[in-house]
Amino acid sequence: MTAETSVAPAPAAPQAATAARRDEYRLRPGWITIAAKELADHVLSVRFYVLLIVLGVAAIIPMYFAGETIRSAGETASGVPAVFLYLFTIGPEGVDFGPISFTVQAFIAIAAPLLGVAFGFDSVNGERHEGTLPRLLSQPIHRDDVINGKFAAGLLAITIALGAVLAIIAGFGMLRLGIVPKAEEILRLIAWLGVTVLYVALWLAFGTLLSVVIRRASTSALVGFGVWLFAAMPFIGPLLIGLLGSVVASGASTQAEYLGTIQWVARLLPGQVYAEASAALLRPTITSVSASDLYGPQGQQQIPGLFSIDQSFLLVLPHIVVLLALTIGCFALAYARFMRQEVRA
Repeated sequence: MTAETSVAPAPAAPQAATAARRDEYRLRPGWITIAAKELADHVLSVRFYVLLIVLGVAAIIPMYFAGETIRSAGETASGVPAVFLYLFTIGPEGVDFGPISFTVQAFIAIAAPLLGVAFGFDSVNGERHEGTLPRLLSQPIHRDDVINGKFAAGLLAITIALGAVLAIIAGFGMLRLGIVPKAEEILRLIAWLGVTVLYVALWLAFGTLLSVVIRRASTSALVGFGVWLFAAMPFIGPLLIGLLGSVVASGASTQAEYLGTIQWVARLLPGQVYAEASAALLRPTITSVSASDLYGPQGQQQIPGLFSIDQSFLLVLPHIVVLLALTIGCFALAYARFMRQEVRA
């Protein structure tokens, strides 16, 4: 008599788990997959650490001098409202750097756009130069997932760098100076970080636009850094815009009208819009960002006071809308051009 042997079926649990992971991968948007891969490449790249060091040096050096200035003030500084925010807004005493204000706020305004240009100038044409763009677009993802994922990854990497620098400055203020920020000061710093990220997003969108329009990465880098030197550095662009504003405002009848016209012309540069928003968020004593209001009859008769965080936010809301509109406009141009481009293998 022969005994019948039965073969036990293979367990279905590993196969079910693998199928579930595949289904989850298919359901996950393609731009998230590309953003995760690009973010890992950014964080592990030498470029990220070099730019992080540049941003850290640009912020920590003026922060050190600001801390020494606050310490030298001694008991006088303890009675000043929002003294913790002075780490970002004051510079060393008796030092003149010409058009450059030696403060954390000013140096972040100069160095942060560099991050946006650096992470965006070769986001698309770099893939095209290496020959990986056709293979990337042959994957089961939508075409717009590529540019969306690259933009999201670059913005997230820059946000991590800015957040790390801000945390270092805040930690320095609490440890070395013994200053504990109040709740409203923390909210102001968070709001300032958000506006700074939005300002960097504008430059990242501009760099992405250059990467889509210009075929060679080296050419887009030269154009991007040239525009950064013109618009963000306080040597060429602001001086030329200031001269243009002086010509336009030459027919003003009052000083308030003259300064107001110059300010409106200066707002042609997004750096001026960001500078006004940063000053209003980091300095609660600023109750107006309009030169015509500050130097007009009403501004001279105004009693000095302090704005709360919600009042300061309402004050800079038009600036935020302008920066957001410019960012969306630059990215929309890059998006439309990339979707219409022909990609050959």
